[in-house]
Amino acid sequence: MEFLKSIIKNRKIIWGLGKNDFKNRFASTSLGSIWGFLQPFIFMIMYVIVFQFIFKQTGPEGAPYVVWFMPGMAMWMCLNDGIIGASGSIRAYSYLVKKVVFPVDTIPIISLLSNSFVALFLFIIATAVCVVYDFMPNVLMAIYMIFAAYCFLIAVTRFTSAISTLVPDFINLLGIVMQLFFWFTPIVWDLSMLAGHNTILKIIQCSPFTYLVTGFRNCFMGGNIVTQGHGIYTIIFWVVTIIMFVWGNYIFKRNKKDFADVL
Repeated sequence: MEFLKSIIKNRKIIWGLGKNDFKNRFASTSLGSIWGFLQPFIFMIMYVIVFQFIFKQTGPEGAPYVVWFMPGMAMWMCLNDGIIGASGSIRAYSYLVKKVVFPVDTIPIISLLSNSFVALFLFIIATAVCVVYDFMPNVLMAIYMIFAAYCFLIAVTRFTSAISTLVPDFINLLGIVMQLFFWFTPIVWDLSMLAGHNTILKIIQCSPFTYLVTGFRNCFMGGNIVTQGHGIYTIIFWVVTIIMFVWGNYIFKRNKKDFADVL
């Protein structure tokens, strides 16, 4: 496949630009890249303080809320930051598109790599907290869920990066859509709350965001959405991901020649 060949061929460029992109975000600050890790970490801790210590919430079956919440939130922040960042990446790297011969296909991957440093940090923090509370991870399942998450990110941002380049307002609409997905995904609430609303429950369970958030949480909390219902949610997830990639790849390739003209 042309897209994969381009990534493999330009892997050193992607790695170098990805690291520089992350460093340059905070180049003018005293703490530098530390801010990239500190801000999302504080954001997660504030949720824990509010829900576990103020509202006295607990996870399913009496598990500490922090153990239930942090894996799901870490996965969501990986998805949200990856989609928003990669969607606007071609405009952010407009100088590469307009002035030099550069493999434009790889630009969203550079952004995903840049965001992955923080995502990996959040995954490690979530794992460490769960281990402290004696909730040991299913390592193989965690690796699978992270792999699935990045496959989904590549598939989605193949489409959204192309549209955001051609239609600048789309990135603002995408931010609103991601906020809606945040509340429709079981991140701060549990699927058991929808008992008795079977139609709504099934729709939400079929969402790729639900699959990834719940799946990574299952790595620590037990349960297995990967094999649940004879693997029906896994099948749905990969079908949606493949369709998104094929569709997004078509849109990207069809409009790539116009990127330099609109930037």
